[in-house]
Amino acid sequence: MRHALLAILGAALAFCVASPATLLAQAQAPSSGPAAGQIQAMLQKQAADWNRGDLDAFATGYKNSPDILFIGKDVRIGYAAMLARYRQAYGTRAKMGALTFTALAVQPLDARFATTTGHFHLERTAEGGGNADGYFLLVLEHTGTGWKIVRDDTTALPAVIK
Repeated sequence: MRHALLAILGAALAFCVASPATLLAQAQAPSSGPAAGQIQAMLQKQAADWNRGDLDAFATGYKNSPDILFIGKDVRIGYAAMLARYRQAYGTRAKMGALTFTALAVQPLDARFATTTGHFHLERTAEGGGNADGYFLLVLEHTGTGWKIVRDDTTALPAVIK
């Protein structure tokens, strides 16, 4: 467990100090193995759920636990707080827009934990808040129901005014 925590902290530090170009270059390396395929499939399912406007289905990618951690504009602890934040910020189809994940890189830490880095893009109308982009670092746990996000550190890039 100690090795897994050290690996998670190391990955988080590397993510924080890496430039976007460095992150994308590193993320282009193929992720392989069963865990990588399962995690990538789960994230693509999340994007499909989001794009159908189904926040409840999207949220099933997170572990339904009171101690998961979501860090974005603020810090949310627990599944209920995470889901409430998504509902508050993305309560309409216009605000949800169309979600895509790219540059996914999965790093298994052991049989139970893995990290994933990547880029997100929200294609939205001006009414929905305009397009949004950013990077994320996820810590995932392999549970009885598959891989679930237990920590989500997402950083949005500043909006570009056109």
